[in-house]
Amino acid sequence: MISHSLTVRRLLGSIIAALLVSALPCAAQVTPAAGYTPPDDTPAIRVGATIFADYTIQDQPKVTDVNGNSVTLNQFQVTRAYINVTGNISHSIAFRITPDVTRETGAGSSLNGSLTYRLKYAYLQWNFDDFMTRGSWARFGQQQTPYVDYFEGIYRYRFQGTTFPEREGFLSSSDTGASFHYNFARNYGDLHAGVYNGETYTRPEQNDQKGWMLRGTVRPVPTHTILRGWRVTGFVDHDMVAKNLEREREIFSTTFEHPYLNAGFDYLWTKDQPTPTAAEAEGKGWSVFLTPRSTIGWEALLRFDHFEPDKTIDGRKRERQIFGVSYWFPHQGNVSTALLLDYDNATFSNFTPSQPTQRRYAVHALLNF
Repeated sequence: MISHSLTVRRLLGSIIAALLVSALPCAAQVTPAAGYTPPDDTPAIRVGATIFADYTIQDQPKVTDVNGNSVTLNQFQVTRAYINVTGNISHSIAFRITPDVTRETGAGSSLNGSLTYRLKYAYLQWNFDDFMTRGSWARFGQQQTPYVDYFEGIYRYRFQGTTFPEREGFLSSSDTGASFHYNFARNYGDLHAGVYNGETYTRPEQNDQKGWMLRGTVRPVPTHTILRGWRVTGFVDHDMVAKNLEREREIFSTTFEHPYLNAGFDYLWTKDQPTPTAAEAEGKGWSVFLTPRSTIGWEALLRFDHFEPDKTIDGRKRERQIFGVSYWFPHQGNVSTALLLDYDNATFSNFTPSQPTQRRYAVHALLNF
């Protein structure tokens, strides 16, 4: 037993010594005279904005006005208005604070019906570029979740509506917790794992249970002229509503990026038991999208979603078709503005009570800088 403990201590000592030896010579041997440029540790702060606005005509279902007339609802909306405050304390410590606009719906609130701000992101980030691959970091606080954040970098139409797992109510774009991100060398992919409250950014923690999420993405042929845009992703989200009440989401995804086309396919599995007396519901579904584009700013959006929320009920499904044409204005730098004309149609089969078709026509606008 003593020999085993000594062996373990010696091994740990050797690892720590190796890390120190590998780090210290870099600082001692590399000098400005040898062409070394010290990292910039000057504190900095930047302010940006994101706006999603639209004019939407709800063709189905009809609504009834105060005079009892059946009318077609149409309205101007602002669905997102971020103020992004980002910055860094040094080259290794960064932060982000982002409030988000939402419609107040609390009964009895003096702000009922108003657009109010709530916190969407607020986190510290430690960059590990000094001793890991560039783009590796750890975050602590209210932050992006691993899958939604990754997918939105490929599917850039969140200003039309949320991604497939979000729209079905199974994932959120933000939650509070701690996470780690690692980039594989030579652009072969990345890994993002985290522990979160599991209640999303819209609610506080309810109990002692925590959720964990893990996304792994591989780029099989990162040096190929065309196929380097192909990525394969696996994602798992394991959480508990309460002790012994599971809430699980698993996703297989494959995507492709090219100057003339972005495309993606998701397959989603879900498992939910909201209360001890409720039967466990297992769902499955898939989504596919294509965004063919031109070199002059015009782009098409084609998307189809299919989801079966409970495998024990034959024929119960939700389906959505989205078709649109967009124009992306030319800009330099990290700036995006776009207009989208789209058709969004959702149908519901074998639900109790029955649910009507939801059909909308809209003009969506995006500004992001």
